[in-house]
Amino acid sequence: MKSANARRFPPPWTVEGIPGGYKVNDANGQSVAYVYGRETKADADIANVLTMDEARRIASNIAKLPIYLAATPHAANE
Repeated sequence: MKSANARRFPPPWTVEGIPGGYKVNDANGQSVAYVYGRETKADADIANVLTMDEARRIASNIAKLPIYLAATPHAANE
């Protein structure tokens, strides 16, 4: 049995570019999140989706979550 302190998605989390967006992986290579976007603002506006820059920034912020949660351990328990 795994210990209670074992993390399911161990840090560090990394961002990898994929066709049409970005993928966030944990330290084991497990996919944590996919964030998609369109190359141009016009294409993103027509489809009502993110631009690639917005998708990259969101994926980057998702990848930082373990750092933020480690800095405030009580936030994970609320």
